[in-house]
Amino acid sequence: MYSDIYKLIEEFDKIVLARHVGVDPDAMASVMALKDSIKLTFNNKQVYAVGSGSNRFSYFGKLDKLDNMNDSLLIVLDTPDIRRIDGVNLEDFKKIIKIDHHPFVEKFADIEHIDDTASSASELVLELINTTPLLMDKNIASKIYLGIVSDTNRFMFNNSTSKTFLSVAKMIEEYHLEIDKLYEPLYLRPFNEVKLEGYIGLNLEITNSGVAYIKLTDEILNKYKVDAASPGNMINNFNYINEVLVWAFFTEDVKNENIRVSVRSRGPVINTALSKYNGGGHKYASGARIKTMEEASQIINDLDSLCKIYIEEGRDNFEN
Repeated sequence: MYSDIYKLIEEFDKIVLARHVGVDPDAMASVMALKDSIKLTFNNKQVYAVGSGSNRFSYFGKLDKLDNMNDSLLIVLDTPDIRRIDGVNLEDFKKIIKIDHHPFVEKFADIEHIDDTASSASELVLELINTTPLLMDKNIASKIYLGIVSDTNRFMFNNSTSKTFLSVAKMIEEYHLEIDKLYEPLYLRPFNEVKLEGYIGLNLEITNSGVAYIKLTDEILNKYKVDAASPGNMINNFNYINEVLVWAFFTEDVKNENIRVSVRSRGPVINTALSKYNGGGHKYASGARIKTMEEASQIINDLDSLCKIYIEEGRDNFEN
């Protein structure tokens, strides 16, 4: 599969890289690392990374604006379905490649490489580079490392396999990565976000079945002077609360006229529940975009039902 992907990259002079809406570090890292690798390998190619950006991820590199995409190759990373692709129209491209680590949702590309056992899209980009003539340098390796670290929560999630550790260890050794310095831009944040995290901790509501949730209005975001992306970026900080099996943030996004939903789980499978609301993702890490807080309440009820079943089937040591 990787050799077929490389052949298409080799064939096209103009290549566009895209990823999912609501960008996160793995999406940015995989796109920017692959862009840099293609440009390093083929200095005569035009390579563009597109989509809506985020100031907090500017250390990965600058995104491109593109008008004419005719006769170009599109590579979509970290995105399982068409509706979540950010910044492009598939009909504008001659050929399309998908590289993704989410469970399969729908086919939209000429070549689809899907490995839902991989830790991240960044790990798949690393495999692509390691198994083809694509080149890598320390800058590219650094981006890949940050993408993997982000999607595994510093290798704490069970998507971190022995293959992940071996490939990352080899990359650290070969490119002399200074991981302590790499972590700083990924985890450095303004004090306003720290205060918002404190607010979330104080105001989380928890159901009897172990669903923790909070609804964050635009008024609350303005009070703490943060944007709508901030709560979703801190949801993994609420792992390992004894009374909680599933936790969900519902954040009003006035600019995009929707409510961002971020959900994590320590046991119950949640992606199928989120798919009912035009969302989805991984078994234990999923999201959605909804229109009303009434829908948020429905999602909370669905998650609560999942937790009740999970507890009744005795698959955990949860204690109320």
